[in-house]
Amino acid sequence: MDRDDLADFLRRRRERLQPADVGLLPGLRRRTPGLRRDEVALLAGMSTDYYTRLEQSRGPRPSVQVLSALARALRLTDDERDHLFHLCDHPSPTRGSDGHVRPGLLYVLDKLEDTPACVVTDLGEVLVQNRMHINLAGDCTSFTGLDRYLLWRWFARPEERTKFPAEDWDRLVRNHVADLRATAARRSGDTDVVELVTRLRAASPEFERLWTQHEVAVRVGDDKRINHPRVGLLDLVCETLVTVNASLSLHVFYPRPGTDAQEKLDLLRVIGIQSMGVEAESSGAEIGSGSVGFGRA
Repeated sequence: MDRDDLADFLRRRRERLQPADVGLLPGLRRRTPGLRRDEVALLAGMSTDYYTRLEQSRGPRPSVQVLSALARALRLTDDERDHLFHLCDHPSPTRGSDGHVRPGLLYVLDKLEDTPACVVTDLGEVLVQNRMHINLAGDCTSFTGLDRYLLWRWFARPEERTKFPAEDWDRLVRNHVADLRATAARRSGDTDVVELVTRLRAASPEFERLWTQHEVAVRVGDDKRINHPRVGLLDLVCETLVTVNASLSLHVFYPRPGTDAQEKLDLLRVIGIQSMGVEAESSGAEIGSGSVGFGRA
């Protein structure tokens, strides 16, 4: 691990970014060019002390998960992400299935200030959410292990289903299982896919029954009715925009025409602004409406 080059690379990439580039407010006084260390740490989901030690050439060797989070927080290109891994003596991930979110996709997500949106892997792991999606669905990026995957939580955690009306359960889970079938065929032999499917088949007779029916469908859109504890039932449509290699997708949730979903989304946005005000007052953070949840340390 080249600690000095790692520190230099992180510092220069941090100074290259402006707060607006990552959805943060500029604040009144900024003593350093680009982002502050605490802002990068916030975006990467790690402590400021840990990130500071990396920039001071005295931190421990970061894990693959930490490097992936830093790559997203610093808006690194694929080549820059690979360089970051090499500096820490990690092999660069195989492009297309490693969950790296390209800067352009993060830029689009940041611009969707009034619309819930998130970036999801082809296995159903939420990598990044904008503020409105957190208001709608809660923080979906803090899970670890198999809990990172929506289907695992659906079958292993009964409370996951209560977010949706019971009459929608069968349709939703069939769509997810059919989509996983398509992913498993496209990524045949990949260890993370094999592990998820194997564990699901062993843990859930319901999943095993649906899996053996061999239904296949790539999700490009879906109806989503969501039970929210503050505003009640929201009748939404989820539009799915898939990347070229189909490894990631941008999910955008918009109100179904003819329903009261728009009014409820407007209320959620106000609730979110009020919550942000409380957070800023208590922590001194200057958080904008941009995307969060870039990874876990």
